[in-house]
Parts: sequence; C-alpha cells; structure tokens
Amino acid sequence: MKVAFVTDSGTGKSIHEYAEQGIISLPLQISVDYTTYQDMETLNRNDCIRLMKEGKVLTTSQPSAGIIEECFESLKAQGVELIVAVPICNGLSGTISTMTAIANSLDIKIICIDTYVTAVVQDYLITNIKKWYDEGKSHLEIQILVENIINSTNTLLVPETLEQFIRGGRMTPLAAKLGQLLKIIPVLQINKKTAGKVDTLTKVRTFRKALSTAVDEIAKDNPDENTLITIAHVANVSEAMNLYHTMTERFPTAKIQVIELPNAIAVHTGIGCIAIQYFKTC
Repeated sequence: MKVAFVTDSGTGKSIHEYAEQGIISLPLQISVDYTTYQDMETLNRNDCIRLMKEGKVLTTSQPSAGIIEECFESLKAQGVELIVAVPICNGLSGTISTMTAIANSLDIKIICIDTYVTAVVQDYLITNIKKWYDEGKSHLEIQILVENIINSTNTLLVPETLEQFIRGGRMTPLAAKLGQLLKIIPVLQINKKTAGKVDTLTKVRTFRKALSTAVDEIAKDNPDENTLITIAHVANVSEAMNLYHTMTERFPTAKIQVIELPNAIAVHTGIGCIAIQYFKTC
C-alpha cells in the first residue's frame, strides 16, 4: 500500500523542510489588514513578530480547502491509497475535519491523528510515524507508540501581558484592564484532558511567579531521561534562557531545548509569551 504523510505549519516548519523528509506540509493561514498569508511561506517568523510589535490584529485559519483538495487529488493520482495526517489539533482548528471530509469525497483513506495540541509534539509524531512505517513497524505498534506520546504530552502557556488577548477578542477590555491592574498572569494549559482547548490552570500575581508555577507543574510528571522539554518563546529569548538554566538544574536528566513559538500560536499569545511543552519520547 502506498502511503503519504501530511502535516501543517503548526509545527513551525516550512514546506521545504518537510519535503526533504518525504513529508507534505500544508501552510496554515494568517490574516492581517485584509491580507491573508501562508504561514512559513509568505509570512516568516520575523515578519510575524514585526506585525505583532506594531500592534496589528492577526488571526489564523486552517489551510484553505482548495489547497488541501489539490494536494489530496495529486496524491490519489500518484497511486496513494492511505494518507496519514498529523495536523494542528481539533480543539484549535477545523483542519482535521476538513481533511477528513475532502479525503472521503475523493474516496481515499485517511487517518488523522489528534495530538490535542500542536508545535513540537506534532512535528515529533509526523516525523517518527513515517520513520516507524519505513522501518516496517505494524500499524498496532505505531498506534501504541503514538498513544503513549500523546497521553504524556502537556503544554503550559504563560503570556507576559494580556494585550494580544484583548486585540484578538479573547478577553473583554474591562477584564483585561482589571487583570493588568492586579498584575494577574494566567498559567494556561492544553492537553488531552482539556480536549485540545486552552484552559486556565491557575492565576498568579507576577510573570516570574507564573513561570515558577509552570515548573512546579512539570515536576509533578517526574521528567526523566526520556522526557523532551521544549521552552518556546515569542521574542523573549532572555526569559527563555533563564528558564532553561532553572530547568536544567531542576530536571538534570531531561532533554531540554529552546525554540521560537510557532507563528500560529504566537499570534494568539502575544509578544513575551513563554510556552513549555513536554512529553515522553520513544
């Protein structure tokens, strides 16, 4: 059976980066001032950050149905019988539903895996699912590996300010102003338990306290040598590196890395946000 592997730019990677691995990536869309850009293709990270710093209101949407349909039609013409897709999660986007509907309309089998989040774990899964398939692992073996990773995944978000939530309409100006006056910073979470939707874990009085709270939350899951912890920032490398040093001391055996938060999430969390995603690797 000929199989194709598909993801999207929620991973923070471009079409070209995945093409080198034999994986297809479809760009999410980012819109600003009546112009729609293809994430990581016609809008890179630097330009995205610049627009955010200028106070622009950026919105995101799934890859266009036309692009998905064109991709799937091409795969079918190439003799592909099964598409394995790891898109941005269902709780954040309608991409899974659209991919499934289009594949069904073209009479091509599709398996869409909901990671209940996006970013690093999405990239890790699509990359390794293809590797495991190429190595000859059975569907059941791959399914067990995937489920173990997803079940171990947690993502914590700490926004430095509430400005982007106001601009994006996710918080009323009055609530945001009250939060700013009281210096309230939410610690947000997204995982399988939240069904892939952003939920409030707790609220504290300062940004540093929020980061400390996030580290304490991670400690509850006992990170070890099989744990990959990613610190992702939005134009806040200094805080990210401070957190990196704190976490390497707190979790000395874990694998820890620092990256820039993918555009599709950054435009919602705002400048200064620190996200921490961690899961058990295989």
